Amino acid sequence: MYWTEILTAVALLLVIEGMLPFIRPDRYKQLVAQIVQLSNHQLRLFGLAAMIAGLLLLFIVRS
Repeated sequence: MYWTEILTAVALLLVIEGMLPFIRPDRYKQLVAQIVQLSNHQLRLFGLAAMIAGLLLLFIVRS
């Protein structure tokens, strides 16, 4: 794998992650407060679902 592709993916991740706090900082604070209230199990399940969705999207885009 090329480093430029990895760095491009990280750069896009940072841009996407930064959009919500930039556009709606109050809503972002509410979301973070709700995330803090989740149990570790719920948070892990959400993380697993996000990883699976990302892998499926990557597979679709790359094939």
